[in-house]
Amino acid sequence: MSLYTPRIRIQTQRGAVWSIRQWRSRLISPSCNFRRHLAFAADSKNLGKNGTGPNDPAGHPQGAAAPFQIFDRQVKKLHRDRAASNVEESRKVDYLRDEVADRLVDRLYDINRSYDHVLDLGAGACHLARALHKPHPPLGPFADRIKHLTCVELSSDYLGRDEDSYIMPSTSSMKLTRVARDEETVLFDPPSRGGEMESSMFDAVISAGSLQWINDLPSVMTSISRVLKPDSPFLCAMFGGDTLYELRTSLQLVNMDRLGGVSPHVSPLADVRDMGGLLQRAGFKLITIDVDDIIVDYIDVFALLKDLQAMGEANAIFGRRKGLAGISKEALMGLDGVYRELHGRPEHGGSGDGNGIPATFRIIYLIGWKEGVGQQQPLKRGSGEVNLKDVLGGEGRDFGKE
Repeated sequence: MSLYTPRIRIQTQRGAVWSIRQWRSRLISPSCNFRRHLAFAADSKNLGKNGTGPNDPAGHPQGAAAPFQIFDRQVKKLHRDRAASNVEESRKVDYLRDEVADRLVDRLYDINRSYDHVLDLGAGACHLARALHKPHPPLGPFADRIKHLTCVELSSDYLGRDEDSYIMPSTSSMKLTRVARDEETVLFDPPSRGGEMESSMFDAVISAGSLQWINDLPSVMTSISRVLKPDSPFLCAMFGGDTLYELRTSLQLVNMDRLGGVSPHVSPLADVRDMGGLLQRAGFKLITIDVDDIIVDYIDVFALLKDLQAMGEANAIFGRRKGLAGISKEALMGLDGVYRELHGRPEHGGSGDGNGIPATFRIIYLIGWKEGVGQQQPLKRGSGEVNLKDVLGGEGRDFGKE
């Protein structure tokens, strides 16, 4: 039986068509060939109870090795600055992060509570704030349940791209604060150590489509736990797994054929199995993970690459090549044809027939709760009163041998 539900097709502002394939809860995605390097930075002997400790000059916990640097954060800031420089073009490619934010807000409705102060980490152009103000009949906008939203974003230009009037109605009661800081480091230290974010400061932390660019995910996850109040949720959506696998495989073949080797053009991404372990390592409880595949059809590979640049999502790994998305002119000459041959219709199985090419964006959704008094807890081992064999009707069977 297929894991996929029926596809939902949506027409975007730029004429691209996308569909969404979704499966829920604890299903594991196929392993990605380009799994992210995850450096568990902290030596637990040198950390306090909340997982933090004195920092070295680089801003990392004492006793921890500096994280392996994959992404050039300064280049990523320049990407987002450039994306914000043309407001109209930038808004046309909001379709992807807007959809991710909408689906993350859908998950918020599953949590029946209100929030005094929420942190939006990696806010982009305040995509989450816009999604919070959309009505979800029969329920009203989720922004009605939030008193104060603080948006943190690496690029001040991108964060301030839109006026408040574009993001939310004038009648909104939610206070919106924008903070232009690097989301990779802003949470490391409390004010007592020169930082900006108090411990146990937020009722929820949300990140919609930004954490895939973080070098030191373990430390960031631990810092998120620090700033959360007890029994408060962390919700995250990030690109991962097999995102843009069509582009990746096409580039590999073109580079092998024309350049005689393979160089990285698509950023390494976290696998869903990595993320569950990261949340556990940071001390989160009641962890749930689900995955969406968003498939966008583009006219050609050049339209895909230009949209990625306009989104501020171009390649930012160290050692990347120069050129359009880091792709040489020699590779670009044959890329579109190879892409169509491998992944063009009919239905994305190859041969190059039909119009357009598909691009898959795999979104990993994470929910974890900071431990708190009164939080739901698993029962102690051996406390069950019903024999599983009786429930399954397998009395006398040795399940371990079948």
